[in-house]
Amino acid sequence: MNNKIVLSYNESLLRSSDIELLKGPYWLNDSIISFYFEYLQTDLFRGSDSVLFVSPEVTQCVKVSPLCELDIFLQPLDSKTRNFIFFALNDNEVTDVSGGSHWSLLVFSRPERMIYHFDSSHGCNDNQAIELGEKILKYFSMPYQGKFQNAPCLQQNNGYDCGVHVLCNTERLASYAVHYGRISGCPQLPSEQVVAKRKEVLGIINRLKFRY
Repeated sequence: MNNKIVLSYNESLLRSSDIELLKGPYWLNDSIISFYFEYLQTDLFRGSDSVLFVSPEVTQCVKVSPLCELDIFLQPLDSKTRNFIFFALNDNEVTDVSGGSHWSLLVFSRPERMIYHFDSSHGCNDNQAIELGEKILKYFSMPYQGKFQNAPCLQQNNGYDCGVHVLCNTERLASYAVHYGRISGCPQLPSEQVVAKRKEVLGIINRLKFRY
């Protein structure tokens, strides 16, 4: 099978097999989520220096590395100057390969001194989120006790749309945070947005092909 390159976008590379995942009903992989996080950072929120979108690859490195090594991954991203940091969290326990079976979203809010976890299949990524959340708060020299919240969010009604929920929640929460300076109080995601997201991302990719 000719798995040709469809888009080379900054640090992201999308192949035809990645594009097929967006046509559904399929689980989204690291490549698609990394691309969309990079699109949010460099295009949609280009004028904002308060938000940071951390790719699944870097999130995985942060998750499995000791606290003393987090600077290696987060310092180059200017993480200590950002008010809101979005982590694409996977339940993969293997350190050297991509994979896993479920995505959720972890958000660090500096103004609120909180970690928020948005999981479209409630409870599935709790252990992963709690461990990563504690590590992130320690990295930023903030207390952990009472500073982690499993935030209510729209729940998926199938076994493959967790990544789509992460994309939708990330964009919606970032827009709210930039406008209001907090994560708390953001209205929950409407189901229509999830349904439309795959087609929307395909459209973005098609537009970007003419720029790169």
